[in-house]
Amino acid sequence: MEKKRVRDYMTTDVDTVPLTGTAREVIHAIRVTSHDGFPVVDGNIVVGYIAARDLLFVHPETPVKEIMSHHLIVADPEMAISDVARVIIRSGIQKLPVVNEKNELLGIISNTDVVRSQIEHVSPEKVYKLMDTIERLHEIKPHLSKGPVQVHTLLPTQSRIYMDELEGRIYEIKKGLAEPVIVIKKPGRLILVDGHHRAVAARRLGIKILEAYIIEIMENLELGLERTAKAMNLKTIDDIQIMDYARHPLIAGTHRFGGIGTAPSDLDQDPSHRVS
Repeated sequence: MEKKRVRDYMTTDVDTVPLTGTAREVIHAIRVTSHDGFPVVDGNIVVGYIAARDLLFVHPETPVKEIMSHHLIVADPEMAISDVARVIIRSGIQKLPVVNEKNELLGIISNTDVVRSQIEHVSPEKVYKLMDTIERLHEIKPHLSKGPVQVHTLLPTQSRIYMDELEGRIYEIKKGLAEPVIVIKKPGRLILVDGHHRAVAARRLGIKILEAYIIEIMENLELGLERTAKAMNLKTIDDIQIMDYARHPLIAGTHRFGGIGTAPSDLDQDPSHRVS
């Protein structure tokens, strides 16, 4: 699988502060944008970074060049997202300016961008694990292929999704970065197993076809996933409920336990409980 790169997830519309500016201008920029820091540029060349903490006990007319950080960490557009994640974790820096070999500003990559790039990640291991479960439970031999599926034909098996992740999937689809969904194909039916956020995102964007890992079974037997969909009265993608960010189980877990909770994704649960 091709590595995800900084260029695919960075923000290109970047708010900056000119080298000739003052602390007063930075304070104004913070109020207007709600950002807590900005790359400092001389023309389009990145020469430093200034954060809100740099403004403590500073006179409003102090030149930016006297209080900015001169030694900053930057990212290359071809850098792997996984490498950026390591830099952010080890340095504690939340945003990295993205520059070319001339130090010209191309964009900015944040910890939020890194997190978004990893949500709802599909791996071949997930697909093969599901196939193995189907084979063991039903003593049949499923076949795997990869190809397009019609979004409106998919039977959902998850009753709700979350707005923050949906926004991430919309972004990825627009950028051509969305990974394939996972479906089970049986006579007369396409069952969506993994990729509900992507399917709803496609629906919202008016996209009719998604790339998919297609696990095909020739036997016309009823799967546990179908019974789950029937119990939740799910018939089409439009039946999926979109939940507010604050109701996401990760957020609820944080409030409840005072730490980061964990929420199972479509396939993180034991597939034996879902496909029978």
